[in-house]
Amino acid sequence: MGRLRGLAIGIAASILLLAGGADAAAPKRVKVSGDIIDTWCYITEIMYALGTAHHRCAIWCAVGGIPVSLKGNDGNTYMVLKMEGDATSVANPAILKIQSHEVSVEGDLYERDGVKYLIVTQVHDDKGVVNMTHEEHGVQP
Repeated sequence: MGRLRGLAIGIAASILLLAGGADAAAPKRVKVSGDIIDTWCYITEIMYALGTAHHRCAIWCAVGGIPVSLKGNDGNTYMVLKMEGDATSVANPAILKIQSHEVSVEGDLYERDGVKYLIVTQVHDDKGVVNMTHEEHGVQP
């Protein structure tokens, strides 16, 4: 009886979360501007993860499945889960085209446990690679 009760409680909790319970993230429509970054190199500071010096590595990481983020001018970092209607997030052609670029985007923001997730529905402005860092860091792979 105790196992059955525990199973029932677990199933009920799962249904509550999936149905949008108290802990479920609700999206918020946002506009964010900043640089598209390679999350792994940014967090670990292995290759600075900025601008022209890191552009090629950032593309390789994105193609390899490393999450891509937007380092917002507001000081927040947003993990990009999806771009403008593309069906995939790994090696997504839309994100590869703007890797290391300074952009302004609109999308749905989800926040959970301190992490900001962004589903980009539209890129409003793409200024290209603005952060020219070769002089400071040299050409990274």
